[in-house]
Amino acid sequence: MVQGFQPGTKARPGFPSRLGSSQPVAALPANRPPLPLRLHAPAGVGMDSHAVRQSMVNKLAQQGIADPLVLAAMGNVERHRFVDSALVNQAYEDTSLPIGLGQTISKPGVVSRMLELLRNGSTSRLGRVLEIGTGCGYQAAVLSHLCTEVYSIERLRGLHDKARNNLRHLCLANVHLLFGDGMAGYAKGAPYAGIIAAAGGETLPECWLDQLAVGGRLVAPVAVGARSPGHQALVVVEKTSQGLRRTVMEAVHFVPLKSGIA
Repeated sequence: MVQGFQPGTKARPGFPSRLGSSQPVAALPANRPPLPLRLHAPAGVGMDSHAVRQSMVNKLAQQGIADPLVLAAMGNVERHRFVDSALVNQAYEDTSLPIGLGQTISKPGVVSRMLELLRNGSTSRLGRVLEIGTGCGYQAAVLSHLCTEVYSIERLRGLHDKARNNLRHLCLANVHLLFGDGMAGYAKGAPYAGIIAAAGGETLPECWLDQLAVGGRLVAPVAVGARSPGHQALVVVEKTSQGLRRTVMEAVHFVPLKSGIA
């Protein structure tokens, strides 16, 4: 069972490594007549097909995503399991989709771009990473393939519960779901090798920068241009021993960053 965790308690959140237990299967008598033939739908068709995910990955590569670990992670996670059934046919299109409570699951192109910026060409997994805005849990699942440990915090109880349900069957032991105010980060897990945000504010909360490890990277959408309210761009912040280095990347559009829980 996937376990959520509310900041402020002492227990460490986590996932069990396995669900259920195996039971011995009794042998059939040797003289028992054969069981009737049952026809099953072939495995790996439709949305469950590896080819469907590979087609999405190929398109991401054509868009310029070059990090092989990011592409592999995007291909491993079944995005259709994180969207509503009515939208499942659009799951592998490069589009954002509503997930309820006024929130969305980001485009695969944006997710992979942000992850590539976060990794910055590393040839191995990142260490501990904090995700601001769990949403339906999709990006946390992708991050589980790219990091040794993922702390993902969501301020909306309905989405926190949805993510927990979506991730339960995956039994991701390195993913910890937190219910709380993402603008406060999660100091108990700091310092982080990376911080990634799925909502954009006017500025970056100071506590995020405090919780970032020296040598770490933060990737988040931030409002840009006083004359263009509502316009956002991806911002990359690198924390060095000399201070912070900030780089503004391409324009994006994310839901607004809010404080508090609901």
